Amino acid sequence: MSSVTPVPIIMDVDTGLDDALALLMAVRSPAVDLVAVTTVAGNVNVFKSTPNTLAMLHWSGAGSIPVHRGASRPLVEPIFDASDVHGVTGLGNALLPESPHAIGADRGPAAMIRLARQRPGELTLVCLGPLTNLAIALNVEPTFPSLLKRVVVMGGAFREPGNARGRLWAEFNIALDPDAAQQVFEASWPDITVIGLDVTHRATIDHALYDRIRATRNADGLLIGEILDFTFETRERDLFFMHDALALAVAVHPDLVACEVGAVTVDASGPERGATRFVPNEGRIEVAFGVDAHRFRAEYFAALGMAEELELTADA
Repeated sequence: MSSVTPVPIIMDVDTGLDDALALLMAVRSPAVDLVAVTTVAGNVNVFKSTPNTLAMLHWSGAGSIPVHRGASRPLVEPIFDASDVHGVTGLGNALLPESPHAIGADRGPAAMIRLARQRPGELTLVCLGPLTNLAIALNVEPTFPSLLKRVVVMGGAFREPGNARGRLWAEFNIALDPDAAQQVFEASWPDITVIGLDVTHRATIDHALYDRIRATRNADGLLIGEILDFTFETRERDLFFMHDALALAVAVHPDLVACEVGAVTVDASGPERGATRFVPNEGRIEVAFGVDAHRFRAEYFAALGMAEELELTADA
């Protein structure tokens, strides 16, 4: 990877399998300056996503990065999770040592606001779970958008079917807290990019690549293999979707995706509650519809020092 100035980033995560891969990239990539991590209920409850986050950072040698526990439930509806996809712990079959580090004193939304005030106009917020923490921060501090440089959201499905159980057109992160998502999409951000299933469903690891990862002697690769084991072996799936890692990668390499600009609305009620709609030319939200998936995979594994061993290049 070429030399770049690191992007200062706060990650908001609900650490399950794909968040874990994103956290690993955030720690390893020279393009990322990981300032802090906030956690939220999503793939698993916040009392699992938080220790999962701490454990990933500790294992990666980045245990000193502050972790702030955030919202434990959506704004309105009862909580549900995706433990069927991520395993009971959220990390599939992977077993990590418990981190000795404690969570930060202030909670997720408060930490977002505090850090943004300390570095106005500098920070990029990458949201990889339901948008509950961000909506709370907006309610607490209405000027919050002006304090951030950029927001990248992993969420939504626009020209692709959703992945939320029982809601055909809803993507999980948005479906879990549609009310929070609508507040976020209505806010006046200086720069916001939405990375939905339209592109993340092309950012995949197939079984052949999984096998090569499992055969590596690289420590990060061995951990990724353990994380992916739940998808490929326990659930017997053919593909793993790198939803969250792609969103993080776009935060530092925006040209990985091709976007259209418009407004995003969220269905508030009925059987399609949580479905996202893109309205072109009526807003300032950039929604990704194209992705260079080959280059993304190469960038991801290059950050981990594995691209050459896995025979991954930007054009193959």
